[in-house]
Amino acid sequence: MPPRARVPPMPAQTLAAQPGRWLWTCREGFESHLFEELLWADANPRLLGPALLESERRPDVPPAFGRAAEKVIATWAPAGGAQVPVEDILDALSGLPTHVPWVLRAFTPDSERGNTQAGRAEALEAAVRAAIPPHRLLEEDHRARDAGALLVGLCVAPDGVLVAGAVSAREALSLAPGGRRRMKRAGESPSRAAMKLEEALDGLAHEPGRGDVCVDLGAAPGGWTQRLVARGARVVAVDPARLMPELTKNPKVQHVQQSAFAYAPEEPADWLFCDMAWRPQEVAQLLAKWGRRRWARNLVANIKLPMKDKNPLLLRVKQILVDDGGWEGLTVRQLYHDRDEVTVTAHRMR
Repeated sequence: MPPRARVPPMPAQTLAAQPGRWLWTCREGFESHLFEELLWADANPRLLGPALLESERRPDVPPAFGRAAEKVIATWAPAGGAQVPVEDILDALSGLPTHVPWVLRAFTPDSERGNTQAGRAEALEAAVRAAIPPHRLLEEDHRARDAGALLVGLCVAPDGVLVAGAVSAREALSLAPGGRRRMKRAGESPSRAAMKLEEALDGLAHEPGRGDVCVDLGAAPGGWTQRLVARGARVVAVDPARLMPELTKNPKVQHVQQSAFAYAPEEPADWLFCDMAWRPQEVAQLLAKWGRRRWARNLVANIKLPMKDKNPLLLRVKQILVDDGGWEGLTVRQLYHDRDEVTVTAHRMR
């Protein structure tokens, strides 16, 4: 267990990020958790304001509570919150490579005060975009990694602070502006759970598809099962509680009314999914059992962290999944649709 961090108080006003350092976004209220993760990684973090931090470097292992990170190019904090001239912004961006396309986005911190800057961010993005040759911009951000694009961000923060930064799309934690990947909520979805799953799958190199066998632990009422079936997968939904009526009639769904802790599959699955409201260490041990026994090749799970002191328990969860479960390629991220929880992905080589 690393030494615990002494997190400084939140600044009364948004601080200007320093060029050459890394700007981080997170969910408001989780700044102290991200600060400690960055401190443990010897990244010399600093709080800038709600939902915003900076660090000296970017750790090799992304922190769980960091949504997005970009290297700071320039910062402005004009007196009285005056508008930064577009010419100054273009001058700051002039040193960026032009042999690759840019994905330009202005965003605000995900905080109560940050959200009040949304109109300012929208107007600024439009003005800067109009001044950049159209052939240099890539409009479809989902193509950014394949195109080797550069994500160019304009963080419009409270107190008149504006930060310009950039990161290669292939190295980015998220392709969404500020890491806020808003998934559309389908009208038939029973809960926010479906959006959490869609966001988790959005960041994977491959997804469950037609013919894949998926096991959904703690499936009821069926938000994740519903989205997996829509992708063409066959789902074993494990939960003592009832599923939505439409799922019980679906031939691609097998409902096993049994505790997830007692269930054992008849054959290995392609994917293991889990979104159980249960104690995090016990869920981690359950997922480790699936990895250790090679019952599934891919893992997507949501770990609830309702306690105030989250990082020590999160370290233990990671240790259980890797050391006891043998899961590889582990990622742990608090996604936009996560609240007091994190999303885990991993795979198991055969």
